[in-house]
Amino acid sequence: MLVRKVPGFVPASAWGLRLPQKFLFLLFLSGLITLCFGALFLLPHSSRLKRLFLASRTQQPGLEVMAEIAGHHPVPEQEPPPNPAPAAPAPGEDDPGRPVGILRRKGWLRRTRPTGPREEGNSVAAPRPQEETVRFSFDYNAFRSRLRHPVLGTRTDEGKESQNLVRAQREKVKEMMRFSWQNYRRYAMGKNELRPLTKDGYEGSMFGGLSGATIIDSLDTLYLMELKEEFQEAKAWVQDSFHLNVTGEASLFEVNIRYIGGLLSAFYLTGEEVFRVKAIKLGEKLLPAFNTPTGIPKGVVNFKSGSWGWATAGSSSILAEFGSLHLEFLHLTELSGNPVFAEKVKNIRKVLREIDKPFGLYPNFLSPVSGNWVQHHVSVGGLGDSFYEYLIKSWLMSDKTDLEAKNMYYEALQAIETYLLNVSPGGLTYIAEWRGGILDHKMGHLACFSGGMIALGAEDAKEDKRAYYRELAAQITRTCHESYARSDTKLGPEAFWFNAGREAVATQLSESYYILRPEVVESYMYLWRQTHDPIYREWGWEVVMALEKHCRTEAGFSGIQDVYSSNPNHDNRQQSFFLAETLKYLYLLFSEDNVLSPEDWVFNTEAHPLPVNHSDSSSKAGHHH
Repeated sequence: MLVRKVPGFVPASAWGLRLPQKFLFLLFLSGLITLCFGALFLLPHSSRLKRLFLASRTQQPGLEVMAEIAGHHPVPEQEPPPNPAPAAPAPGEDDPGRPVGILRRKGWLRRTRPTGPREEGNSVAAPRPQEETVRFSFDYNAFRSRLRHPVLGTRTDEGKESQNLVRAQREKVKEMMRFSWQNYRRYAMGKNELRPLTKDGYEGSMFGGLSGATIIDSLDTLYLMELKEEFQEAKAWVQDSFHLNVTGEASLFEVNIRYIGGLLSAFYLTGEEVFRVKAIKLGEKLLPAFNTPTGIPKGVVNFKSGSWGWATAGSSSILAEFGSLHLEFLHLTELSGNPVFAEKVKNIRKVLREIDKPFGLYPNFLSPVSGNWVQHHVSVGGLGDSFYEYLIKSWLMSDKTDLEAKNMYYEALQAIETYLLNVSPGGLTYIAEWRGGILDHKMGHLACFSGGMIALGAEDAKEDKRAYYRELAAQITRTCHESYARSDTKLGPEAFWFNAGREAVATQLSESYYILRPEVVESYMYLWRQTHDPIYREWGWEVVMALEKHCRTEAGFSGIQDVYSSNPNHDNRQQSFFLAETLKYLYLLFSEDNVLSPEDWVFNTEAHPLPVNHSDSSSKAGHHH
């Protein structure tokens, strides 16, 4: 010991220390230890020190084993970053040398008027260096070569006299998108959404401090519509100002469908590396939500603590939320080489496949702790909707190899037909809501996506049911059109009922609002592509005219508070999904079928196009440097 080397020191005990000296030495030692551990654990932002002693929160046990199973090899820490993927042609400039070959809410937060978890502290700071690269290279050129159609189609209608009207209608939708974007950029750039009446921005609290939701949601729509200057503005903001080191509480579902979905699509459309890297890094921040006894994620993830938190330990997870991660998370694994994303959603699928389902129906609430249903409330509208959508789209995105998703979809649809499907006395077909065997004869605007979903799945149904499903899709879509046609504004309410001689109308003011929702025009687009019945373009144009008349303001588009008022008040919100979904589906309704062809692309539930896996070996398309 050091004290034994001091000159003139006379030991007073077997330890060489007198009692007062022992006391002073122990006091010094304990103070030193307290100081060290305080620096390590108590000081703010001591993440570098923590990493010396603590395993990464996102590190998964057995990752090497899972990587081998998925055909990937774990990435060594010392690998250099990849070379950026080659950029795709600019919007409207598909590779001329390439031969042309042969679906809200969605979850609780979007179901209700805007509310959300509390944000924590100041959320935007400078980007950390580790956000800038991902040590895995995706072969973007190989991916593009597997697409069967040019992304933006072949424009076969150009020059045809009979198509002048359709071309003008498409240009009108494009003008609406440009107007929406320009006002957002002028008054709210970097904020999550525009408030057009007060001409400022809105942040909200459901994104955990992430900003620019409208920008991320708009990227692929701007690209699709060949708004090149506006796309470059959006891309520059993502590159320079979209920071991920935020500290609030976020909706797992909303961040996934809007931010992850938007970034994934922007990468697949352009090959710009910034979109891939941001998507993967943000995906990693969502992984702590899955740290539950069952692996069913909580609805809210805390970006500050990296956990789902004890405050929500007793609450349920929502079917539409944890059931609408599959498409995006498979692509995160595809683009990162990290199998953990795919494993998380495959586990959700396993839990849902094995759990007992009342009459084959999927209730809306599940405990992430016990793995049991919490209530027997079933809805194809809010709380349930996009779970069913992601089953059929998982089948299609897998290039029709995910038989499990296919079987689960058609089994669920059969149960919905048996227990929820009704026809009103006036002849309107609708999907009711089920509460422990008792039906609520209502349908939400969110449930109006189901016409398009059923049409999308009709082709792969059993042969004797294909025509039936096509007709069912048309009838449900007609009912949703009636909810628009029976209002003064020709826009549809949030929910509509079938009772007491009143059909397809809201019965109270709290359900009479319209917040620029896309589900009805989404179904028009799918039914148009399947049938080419001109009625769907006529109905879509009615929506365009109603939006222009009642929702367009001096500085953007706004939702309205009462669709049954001939002069409705505005809600002062230009929702980001209006640019991501409503305007995109309207544009596609007036476009050729091979623009974002269904042979190549599947839309997530925020209308972000994700590519179909055309090659069983595509998971090996990436390689390590």
